[in-house]
Amino acid sequence: MVGRSEEVLDALPVAVRDRAAASRFPPWRAEEYAASRTLLRALLREIGEDVAGGPVAARPSGRPYLPGRPDLGVSLSHSSGWVAAAVGRDRDVGVDVQTPAAVGDRLLRLCCPPADAEVLAGMAEARRRREFAWIFTVQEACVKAVGRGLSGRPWNVPVNLGQQAGDWGRVSWCAPRGGEPVPVGCAWNARLPTTS
Repeated sequence: MVGRSEEVLDALPVAVRDRAAASRFPPWRAEEYAASRTLLRALLREIGEDVAGGPVAARPSGRPYLPGRPDLGVSLSHSSGWVAAAVGRDRDVGVDVQTPAAVGDRLLRLCCPPADAEVLAGMAEARRRREFAWIFTVQEACVKAVGRGLSGRPWNVPVNLGQQAGDWGRVSWCAPRGGEPVPVGCAWNARLPTTS
């Protein structure tokens, strides 16, 4: 699920605990913090898993989780006023949303197969930014699904230009192009590990 921070906060109730926790951040970060958790709670209600304002905690790595609900994997993302949330029953998930931004040739070569990097480098700036954002959302979602962020070296996740679904080891992923207003990727593993 993805949405604009201000629209999420205008349309949905913000849990008291999320509003209080958000107040510790600067205004721009507070809005994204509250909106991402509000979107997550809406998604949980939608699938019949309402946590009734209970905590959305974070592991030392920053990975969110629901105390008392080890059967539900959750993930949050935010980028320049956009937020995304994902939930998986009996599996870890990763979600990433990216607003398209400038990308240099070095980053293209790091994150993309050589042929795709060359095609991207030849695109008009706006299209290159958007196409690269689609690739990087998937790469970031995959490493989040295995419990790592940038330390998971997302650029090693193979994603081809225009690819909408695939697998990376035990992680499956999708990039719902055409259905979302900004690039967003979602990934999930086969099952939650038995220990955390």
